[in-house]
Amino acid sequence: MLSPRLPARAEANALTRALDSFHRRGVRIVDLTESNPTHSGICYPTGLLEPLADAAALEYDPHPFGLPSARNAVATDQERRGATVDPAQVVLTASTSEAYSWLFKLLCRAGDTVLVPQPSYPLFEQLTELETVRAHPYLLEYHQTWSIDMSSLADAPDNTRALLVVSPNNPTGSYLTRNDFAAVQALCRRRGWALIADEVFADYPLEAADPLTDIAAATDVLSFSLGGLSKTVGLPQLKLGWMIVGGSASDRTAALASLELIADTYLSVGTPVQIALPQLLRAGASVRSAIHDRIRHNLAVLRTATGAHPSCDVLRAEGGWSAVVRVPSIQREEDLVLNLLEHEKILVHPGYFFDFTRESHLVVSLLPPPDVFCDAVDRVLRFVAH
Repeated sequence: MLSPRLPARAEANALTRALDSFHRRGVRIVDLTESNPTHSGICYPTGLLEPLADAAALEYDPHPFGLPSARNAVATDQERRGATVDPAQVVLTASTSEAYSWLFKLLCRAGDTVLVPQPSYPLFEQLTELETVRAHPYLLEYHQTWSIDMSSLADAPDNTRALLVVSPNNPTGSYLTRNDFAAVQALCRRRGWALIADEVFADYPLEAADPLTDIAAATDVLSFSLGGLSKTVGLPQLKLGWMIVGGSASDRTAALASLELIADTYLSVGTPVQIALPQLLRAGASVRSAIHDRIRHNLAVLRTATGAHPSCDVLRAEGGWSAVVRVPSIQREEDLVLNLLEHEKILVHPGYFFDFTRESHLVVSLLPPPDVFCDAVDRVLRFVAH
């Protein structure tokens, strides 16, 4: 059945009020929504942040797109996934959210439309509103694997300027399929849309055999692939993201010229993190490996635990840090999540938070420590099943 929708703020407020009540009473909550690796018991190598103290950072030499050494480091790092990127096509930003802000400024006028996937992370509503841009959803459908419902793109408004894909998607974990990539490219060419590919979780394949990554390097459509230290090295506090600009030479040149004006207006990326970036990307490989081991382990635990409860199942998770559990629709998702919080002291995300079109789904993070995750998942499944 269709999810009974409430205003997003009302839904958030119900959970917020419940959480505030527990915090005031000093009640410990097991957080299965945790997406911050620095709060998840991940082992970080000693001295990882020492490059931030490099004396070269005492000199301020601003470059709109970032220091050449840092841009070169990003381009070199993409080679891990087999992509060839020209450092001239790399633009540094303070975060992926800032990258979206710059791209909406670049591509849209007030009131224009960008197409965003549904389900997906709800941040897009706020990011577009802040830029006076309209987010128009297109649907992802699940048939043992996720794919774009191409028919849902047919009614895109005439003032659409860009199509946004998240690969792998948060929370579905689905990479853009090669068939969908071909169809999306053709549509963008025909309609004159840019393609924005949020690939922040691209380094974390789970159940994908041969995931498509580095989309901007693989198309002649004007395109932008987004990434950053937050996920690639598990360091969200350092505030460094990047976009890679792809497409035909003429489209890239025009886009970069306009982006340079935007970037030069803000100059938001700090010098120390840019100086440190080459070493951070090299040394951070061990953090990425530790995160990858954690999420693979927890996904296997979740699948094993769900096997004991036939009424529940874990949807295919091709990549990323989350898993989606489909559960019986015996009560509204909001009520189920609040009851889990009240009776089991466990916090999970309801599917409606990500705009799933049908009930009932719970979304859990795969980042928590294994012992915490195993116990909490077992309790959630027993509660739901009984």
